[in-house]
Amino acid sequence: MSSPSTATAETGRRRISLPPFWAQILIGLALGVLLGWVARTWSVEWLGTTLSEIGRIFVQLLRLAVAPLVFFAIAVSITNLRKVSNAARLAGQTLLWFLITSLIAVAIGITLGLITNPGSGSSLTPADGEAPGTTGSWLDFLTGIIPTNIIEPFAELRVLQIVFLAAIVGIVALKLGDRAAPVITFGETVLEMLQKALWWVIRLAPLGTLGLIGRSINEYGWDLLGDYAKFTAAVYIGSLLVMFGVYPLLLRFFGGVNPLQFYRGAWPALQLGFVSRSSVGTMPVTQRATERLGVPREYASFAVPFGATTKMDGCAAIYPALAAIFIAEIFDVSLGIQEYILIVFVSVIGSAATAGMTGATVMTTLTLSTLGLPLEGVGLLLAIDPILDMIRTSANVAGQATVPVIVAARENILDREAYDNATSFEIDEEWDAPAPAASGGDGDGPDDGDTRPTAGAGAGPSAGSAG
Repeated sequence: MSSPSTATAETGRRRISLPPFWAQILIGLALGVLLGWVARTWSVEWLGTTLSEIGRIFVQLLRLAVAPLVFFAIAVSITNLRKVSNAARLAGQTLLWFLITSLIAVAIGITLGLITNPGSGSSLTPADGEAPGTTGSWLDFLTGIIPTNIIEPFAELRVLQIVFLAAIVGIVALKLGDRAAPVITFGETVLEMLQKALWWVIRLAPLGTLGLIGRSINEYGWDLLGDYAKFTAAVYIGSLLVMFGVYPLLLRFFGGVNPLQFYRGAWPALQLGFVSRSSVGTMPVTQRATERLGVPREYASFAVPFGATTKMDGCAAIYPALAAIFIAEIFDVSLGIQEYILIVFVSVIGSAATAGMTGATVMTTLTLSTLGLPLEGVGLLLAIDPILDMIRTSANVAGQATVPVIVAARENILDREAYDNATSFEIDEEWDAPAPAASGGDGDGPDDGDTRPTAGAGAGPSAGSAG
């Protein structure tokens, strides 16, 4: 038997814990800025290389999980619709609200561009531009969805083609019914394994933040902010307006729920999206937050993966609109009503081109090529892109969580008690997601004891009442 003093010492050791995850992120951000400044100011080459490698490895770990995660998440999400009584209506409503919010976001982007003239006052010239190595066109977008073989999409990380294959597998499994049960069970198990592995990568986010921010400061310094000041401010203001202006209004007046409670529950996902710069990498956290907000697991497991690959209000609506106006001003090209209508069309219809990965180069080139603007303009934005991508991805994730809540509330399947009592959670907490059962069991975390109705069951007051 241990002595009281030994027991006290053991208890003291057990109480030692790391700071909250948000604090770890802030520490990583601050250290990244400091070390990046040191590396650039005193030309510390080894430090700059170290920061670059840390950031590269973190992004590479996220990218490593993307292909299998997208495939199994989409396939399993479609098969989960078999548990939902009104699956077709829910899918249609989800797509409709994706389009509505994208339309609002691109309108805000265009309005901010017209008000701020982000390219004016900059010392940048067309000669500073450079054509990107990766471009997008409508032909590539339309024909590139269908792969030529099964291996290439996964080897080349062509997310749209992976989504196509996953959708076919999921639909076929639904049609086969009970005969596909072993395959469905296998897919669900693999998805849980991938989410568990990705959770380990997510825990490295503070270190990844240090490397990514430090690399940007070391390579570009603070001088670049001068030429991009108005453009950067416009992107951040536009994203914040959508996140904390548009979405709360939609949640209140169309979902009938308390917007502040939504941000309380969804904050971990927004935080991780800002750091990771990947909607797909954030997807498990977004789904966890959405379920804790009372969205039935059967519906959330469809809507969140679907949104993570197609719902991009930051990268595919606000940013391309402002980027097009910025580049047009640098290259002295006038945009008229027709061009602005084309920007809206590209943003609303072509948002899937971003495909949930870091960066929005493909979407930007798609917009520029549609408008007839020089693709060299994309090169003007590469230096500032990591800083912009943080807020863009956070806006993406906010939309990916907002729409399922609105649809669930309007379809009267939102567990309003769970929504009203949802709390934030630590991103680095271990999440033991249970295997989906026929009864639609819950339990999305070790500290979550709430219960939720299955989709189609009446849940709480009517969709029109306030939460």
